[in-house]
Amino acid sequence: MTSLPASASAGLFAGTPRFSDSALAAVAARAGCAAAWREAYARHGRRAPEHADGGFAIGFTAEDGSIFLAVDRFAIRSLCYRVADGTLHFAERADALAGDGASACAIDPQAIFDYLFCHTIPSPRTVFQGVHRLPPGHYALFRDGALTVAPWWEPRFEETRRADFARLRDEFRQRLADAVATQIEGHDPARLGCFLSGGTDSSTVAGMLGQVSGQPAATYSIGFDAEGYDEMEFARIAARHFRTRHHEYYVTPDDLVRSIAEVAAHYDQPFGNSSALPAYYCARVARADGVERMLAGDGGDELFGGNSRYAKQRVFGWYQHLPAPLRSGLLEPLLALPGSGRLPLLRKASSYVEQARVPLPDRMHMYNLLLRLGVREVLCDDFLAGIDPDAPARQQREVWAQARAASAINRVLAFDWRYTLAENDLPKVRGTTQLASVEVGFPMLDARLVDFSLGLPPEYKLKGLRLRWFFKEALRGFLPDAIIGKKKQGFGLPFGVWTTRHAGLRRLAEDSLHSLAGRGIVRPEFIRVLLAERLPEHPGYYGEMVWILMMLEQWLQAHRPAYGMR
Repeated sequence: MTSLPASASAGLFAGTPRFSDSALAAVAARAGCAAAWREAYARHGRRAPEHADGGFAIGFTAEDGSIFLAVDRFAIRSLCYRVADGTLHFAERADALAGDGASACAIDPQAIFDYLFCHTIPSPRTVFQGVHRLPPGHYALFRDGALTVAPWWEPRFEETRRADFARLRDEFRQRLADAVATQIEGHDPARLGCFLSGGTDSSTVAGMLGQVSGQPAATYSIGFDAEGYDEMEFARIAARHFRTRHHEYYVTPDDLVRSIAEVAAHYDQPFGNSSALPAYYCARVARADGVERMLAGDGGDELFGGNSRYAKQRVFGWYQHLPAPLRSGLLEPLLALPGSGRLPLLRKASSYVEQARVPLPDRMHMYNLLLRLGVREVLCDDFLAGIDPDAPARQQREVWAQARAASAINRVLAFDWRYTLAENDLPKVRGTTQLASVEVGFPMLDARLVDFSLGLPPEYKLKGLRLRWFFKEALRGFLPDAIIGKKKQGFGLPFGVWTTRHAGLRRLAEDSLHSLAGRGIVRPEFIRVLLAERLPEHPGYYGEMVWILMMLEQWLQAHRPAYGMR
């Protein structure tokens, strides 16, 4: 599925923005969003996006002849661009700008490496040379042949230390209700549904939807018949608590065999988040029931401190508060003594110190699958000769350094707003719901909730090692206690486990990886060892590498089948 490049004169106006300026809102109501955007640019220039909330991607020629592009704070709607023959072309999808035949844009090897490193291709790069994607909260201005790309929005954390919990709780609940109400405004309640994983975010959205609409929400949950992966029990707890009209679907290995190629080909570039498949089936089941719009809970963890790695990074941060003489004069020499690795306690302490000494965000790369397996063990020499292995990590350091936050938790949140939300989770949900012909809304990313998060005290997000403390306490009595106390899981896919047990899925994985081996990217010997030895030994761990390689090959087969073939 490919959208055509937009005409700069006609413009592209995607999404459903809510204009905060009353005059612009009046123009939108009277003449439509396109007219409102043109008016916003005429009044405010490159600051026009500051006067709109919600998901949007816009591009048009202004009265002064310049071309203006912009995407929302989190790039809920995507916008790509390419300068060719002195003209700026733009479209929502990268493949719409890549061309075909002899004039087609070449595949960018660096983007392939970035994909293997990040499991997605972070903006502004795309898989096609010369085609770029606007980063979240950015605009582009093309004037007199010169292109400027810059942020129109950057999160600024206020980090107040004093707070009235009761007042904040009431304000938060009201903003949450308003956010859900905005997402369903103008939609038939009978055509609305919710993703329900059983976590705090999706359960909150489902409960609020029922409260705001005045009728039980239609909820959709995905399960897996695999030990340690299924959390349907919690989805049922939430469904009973809020009396939702609940629907369940258990994804099977046969479902994956049927849909992997379809999902991989649907994206405009390689995309390796394995939870895309269960999200697709969830949306597809809802669409079969007549649902036209679904609400998702994405964003709650990143706004209010809900990911387990936040607590883990705080523990590592404590090491830096130890006196330097204790660290360098006693602990580190002790742990470096020969034989210390044979003692379990010292081995664990050594691992802790090793990680704690690495600054963020590089510390988060210590569990990177590609780095742990070894870049030169995985990738072919000729392929590596044309890429910069440090490029994705260097970009992440730059984004980390730009965060306008004093506290460690807020710096990590700002980082995740870019890489976890904008570059990964949101494209996953938007892509799969689009494939299922369902609209999607993200009430947790409403500007009113984002702004509320920016002013929330840091210790309210991570209190000691308690994740999303304020969120849970503010919703105590609204959410079931079992949901508040559960460990985070989500739509994790038991792909590796199933691949070792299901002949059809294993055959698809093997055929994909052996085909990829002929493209000069991944070493054939690595693929042989991965499939024959490592995957059977640790399917849950190495299944992730099999998945991202398989999805890369499936995308190439659909979009550039001849790439790298010898």
